Amino acid sequence: MTLANPPLPSLPPLQIGEYTIPVPIIQGGMGVRVSAHRLASAVANEGGVGIIATVALSLASKYYKKGKDYYQANIKALIDELNLAREASPQGIIGTNCMVAIRDFEAMVRTSVAHGADLIISGAGLPLRLPEFAASRPKTALVPIVSSLRAARLLAARWRKLYRRLPDAILFEDPNTAGGHLGVRRNQLFSEEYSTAQVVPQLAEWSRSEYNDEIPIITAGGIWDRADIDRAFSLGAKGVQMASRFLCTYECDADERYKQAFIDAKESDVVIIDSPAGLPGRALFTPFTRTLMQGGKVASKCFATCLEECTCREAKDAFCIAEALHRAQQGDLERGLIFTGTNGVRHTHMSHVRDIFQELLTGQTSEESALPAASA
Repeated sequence: MTLANPPLPSLPPLQIGEYTIPVPIIQGGMGVRVSAHRLASAVANEGGVGIIATVALSLASKYYKKGKDYYQANIKALIDELNLAREASPQGIIGTNCMVAIRDFEAMVRTSVAHGADLIISGAGLPLRLPEFAASRPKTALVPIVSSLRAARLLAARWRKLYRRLPDAILFEDPNTAGGHLGVRRNQLFSEEYSTAQVVPQLAEWSRSEYNDEIPIITAGGIWDRADIDRAFSLGAKGVQMASRFLCTYECDADERYKQAFIDAKESDVVIIDSPAGLPGRALFTPFTRTLMQGGKVASKCFATCLEECTCREAKDAFCIAEALHRAQQGDLERGLIFTGTNGVRHTHMSHVRDIFQELLTGQTSEESALPAASA
């Protein structure tokens, strides 16, 4: 008897701080509330790392009422999400994504730590004070996002000097393929200088030569299948982060209309927009982005001053990104913004998280694994 598809070599576990991650796959944080407790716990149950995106969690919660305390509501909503994720995955590794660019960054980090997050991933700015905010629970692993070797060096040196701590891992996000806010300016997009092929080997060599390989490098952006994972490992990565691959899962926390938009989309439907946060963002072409790109009028009222820098609030000539992302997550595609990586439009059907892990680990889909092995 021979198998139609020979089994793939096993993937090595990923060590981040005190945590041994059986499958070296981190589910990327997707806001607003696209990756909350349902998706995070499902990924953690498969041996990966499940991540809850903390930005504007309260908008779909019972805690936020317009005109009331948005920031306190975010704290309460995050506590709920962490508790629900842990209840659904008692032994899994659950973390949060806390953006430096949001005004309640410190509160989101401190809440994550106080309520048992195993790790914190932090980007949208260099998280220079992350160890200070997470000091009450040293076992919480800290994973900053960087876009270059220079940023990694600067941040590691500062942490070592001020906090006597190094990052437990470094996450590189390729702006040429990643979704959401991209860590470069428009004129830097699609440059080889910021690509996975260029930066990951630099980071891996830096970790080997300066830190005895104690800071594992994780790469994100453009990771879809096992071939992408194997390619990332060949460049020196010890793990990968995948976000867009989990969008069209039954466990994803977004509305079904949100997911169907990806199944219906074409490759040409991935566009670059200008975010009120001052960075380009990669998004799906929807009625909202069509209006935006054609210079039409979109909702522009700032409701919570959620970002440190925001042209919606300061110049009143842009849209409220938190509100737009929230609307899309709720299924309002006319007024909602859908962030995506370049691979988001590859979805053709709904899947379970378990099926995706099976394909990545064995090379077989659930349908293939149910078939009898071919005879020699």
